[in-house]
Formats: sequence, C-alpha cells, structure tokens
Amino acid sequence: MTRLLLLLFILLTSLSPISATETPIVLWPGGAPGALGTEAKDIPTLTPYLPAEGNGAAMLLIPGGSYSGIYEGQAEPFALWLNEQGITAFVLRYRLGSGGYRYPAALQDAVEAMRQVRSAAEKWKIDPQRIGVMGFSAGGHLASTLINRPEDGEIAGHPTSAISPRPDLAILCYPVISMITKPHATSRNMLVGETPDDELLRRASSELQVHPGLPPVFLWHTQEDKLVPVEHSQLYAAALHANGIPHDFHLYQDGDHGTGLIGTSHPWFADLIFWLKARKFLP
Repeated sequence: MTRLLLLLFILLTSLSPISATETPIVLWPGGAPGALGTEAKDIPTLTPYLPAEGNGAAMLLIPGGSYSGIYEGQAEPFALWLNEQGITAFVLRYRLGSGGYRYPAALQDAVEAMRQVRSAAEKWKIDPQRIGVMGFSAGGHLASTLINRPEDGEIAGHPTSAISPRPDLAILCYPVISMITKPHATSRNMLVGETPDDELLRRASSELQVHPGLPPVFLWHTQEDKLVPVEHSQLYAAALHANGIPHDFHLYQDGDHGTGLIGTSHPWFADLIFWLKARKFLP
C-alpha cells in the first residue's frame, strides 16, 4: 500500500501544470480613452500566463486578426508555449476597427499594457528590463508601432505615464507593416479608415517610422504568404538595417499566411529560441 501511494504521488507530481492562467485584467477600469460604449468590444484586457518556474523574462503577446477580430490561435497556445520556455506571458486583447476604433486606440491599449506589466514586475516576479513584445500579422503591426511610436499611444496625465512603454525586444511574425506599399486592405481599412490622409498613412506605415535607438527585432515571413506580401517584412528589415537596429530577419520559402502555429513543425521555433538565448531572455 505504501509503495502504491508513493507511485501515485510521483504520478500526480509529474502531471503538475507548467503554467497558471490568471483572471484577465481590465486595462482601463474607469473606461478606455475614447470608449464608444461598455460592451466587451470596448473593454481591452490583459491576461497573464505564469510559468511554474519563471526565468524572469516576460512577453506581451498581441494576436492578429486584421484589426477586425482577435485570432485566438495566436493567443493562449503561444502563451503556454512561452511558459514552457520559462517566460511569463501576457495576452493583450485590444480595441478593434470592427468595433469602431481607429488609430491610435489599439496602440493606447498596447502602451498601457506594457506599462502595467512593467510597473508590476515585482508582483509577477519578472525583470522590468526583460519584457518583450510578440505580434502576429496585424498584431505584428501593432507590436512594430509600439516600438516605433509609443508616444502616439500616450494619454496625458495618466498615472502610469512615467513608466517606459517600450519593449526590450520585439518578435514580429509575418507582420502587416505598410499602409502604402502593397497594403493588406482589411487591416488598413480597420486601422485608418477608407479615406485616410497621407500623413496618417505615413504615420501608420511602420517601415517609415524606424529610427535609431529601437530595441532588437526578430522578424520572419514566408515567400508563399498570399495574404500579407513578404515585401512588408522586407521593407521593415531594410529600414532596421538602415538605422543600425540589431535584428534577425528569417525568410522561409514554404507556408502560407499563419503558418508555424503551435502544434506544427516549423524551423522558426528553433531560430527564435536561439535568438532569445543570445538576447538573455532564455538561459
């Protein structure tokens, strides 16, 4: 009997979770700036995923969805994968064009999310200087805007405004980048409307907003992407190079838009882990 109980204890211990999901945090308890209502679409949230044994690094996860929805396959599955690596993850569900929100509403949410994560670093047991952002497709555009132009998401006089919202690194997965060159029509219309002026188009085109001093970037795309042309990542990589920003640009031949999800085999996972180790986000 004693031996049986011991074996049962070992089995239960081996099945202990590698992460724990916290209750979603409402980013703006008093209402988001410019809120159009009080429905779920008007209330951006941040969901923490805590690894069983964290290494002190954290990642803000921004799923894609053409600024018209949130693609959940790029949310919790990647948060749990990051937890497996020992990285604390925070999934941002931001305001969307389909809910009537235009630039810079989603950026305001991303800026506030970064500030809340960094300000609570002690609570989450993370290093405030090892907080990255990881975005997919349109979420990659939002992530690139967060490192390029966080000032556009500033709310004057907000309690967290003294805390830096800029991530310490960025991971952009087949991102939407340009609103001018081969734009992704849905993302563009949802973000800046159908008749944006030239200044807004330039401001929202991330390849035109790169400047010295940005954090390191890991960028990847596939040549077979039929939804967001590979030129988006090529333009951004060229701008990073021209401004002396440390970056890895991985261009793979195979795979349409959204390839390399959790549960699939793709070389980008190994390439990312190698890069994260070099950046001290992984041991």
